[in-house]
Amino acid sequence: MLLYCSKYASMGTDIKKEKFDTKKSIKRARALRNKKSLWAIRIRDKEYTWSNKIERVTLIRDRLPYEAIELLSARTELSIKEVLSIFDLPQTTYNKKKRENGLLSGRDSEVVLLLTELLDFGIEVFNNEKEKFNRWLKKPNYSLGGIKPETLFDTVTGIQEVKNALNRLEYGNMA
Repeated sequence: MLLYCSKYASMGTDIKKEKFDTKKSIKRARALRNKKSLWAIRIRDKEYTWSNKIERVTLIRDRLPYEAIELLSARTELSIKEVLSIFDLPQTTYNKKKRENGLLSGRDSEVVLLLTELLDFGIEVFNNEKEKFNRWLKKPNYSLGGIKPETLFDTVTGIQEVKNALNRLEYGNMA
């Protein structure tokens, strides 16, 4: 089955028709779905990797070092203070635990891992344009009720809602 899509129609130029091969599109979608995702973060010269939820659970149970907060700060372009507010963690406690090479709680480790997955997905949705994605995170979003996506990073449900908004955006729905 062949469909046609019009290109350049919104630019007011002559409309050129390209053949759209649905079989090719379906094949590409299946390949993306079957692609094994692999996430990795490097903290204290140690690499933490996971490719599925069970491996994520193992990392959550083992807990991540406090330096993961600095990693999130760099990736989200939020200050350490803003990231600490996501974890409801005082600066003094953070400094002490980091100095002692302490580990985050299981809940905080889970948030770090989920945010890592979300940030990787968001950058992919924005065609590897990190600056555009970071701007999107900081702007009120209609599909999230006018809330800035980055303000939802403090809960697992909020992170999932941001991911849902990115899914809608990726597939051309309002986000």
